[in-house]
Amino acid sequence: MTPAALTTVPDHLRIEPWIDPVVDRLGHDPRSAYVESFWLGILGPSTTWLVRRLAAGFDEHPDGYALDPLGTARALGIGHRSGTTSPFVRSLARAERFGITRTDGSLIAVRRRLPPLSRRLLERLPPEVQAEHRRWQEREMRDGADEARTRARQLALNLLRLGEDAEGTEVALHRRRIHPALAADATRWALAQMADPHTGTPHPAPSPGGSGTTSG
Repeated sequence: MTPAALTTVPDHLRIEPWIDPVVDRLGHDPRSAYVESFWLGILGPSTTWLVRRLAAGFDEHPDGYALDPLGTARALGIGHRSGTTSPFVRSLARAERFGITRTDGSLIAVRRRLPPLSRRLLERLPPEVQAEHRRWQEREMRDGADEARTRARQLALNLLRLGEDAEGTEVALHRRRIHPALAADATRWALAQMADPHTGTPHPAPSPGGSGTTSG
């Protein structure tokens, strides 16, 4: 599709999803707190609300849908003028400028998720917002590490329950590209669960270098 920004507001537009496997997996829903906290300062309120409205349409019509541009503009409170001065046209042009939409005549491809802000875009934001973004990234890294540890431990426990020994369990985790330190931690945790005579809520993992068992 060759981008060609709108110069006037047509009677109808065709909205289709912009398929991008990487951004669709790693990006953020336009209605998310991330977009409101960080993309808003880049896109501005009118474009942010427009992108949210366009993306919301995929909830009911995942393959695409027809859009009444003037009705949408009125609903968003951005006026209904036509031509290049139209707030709707300007908002859509801004979305295209930042790689969120692509226009080909009356067909608009819209990202279902927005990518994390690049360093270049982050530098446009006030220092306090940049600092909040750094804190957000740190939280994401911690949460991601916790999630990875949980998955590795559950996988190790399943392997042991299927009859694998400790060494084989660690090797199997390595083959699944789990970091060796995480694989060792997961195996120790799973061994502790298998050795516990009680059932119910699993115990926390033993500390590294421990005996690999927990007391009853």
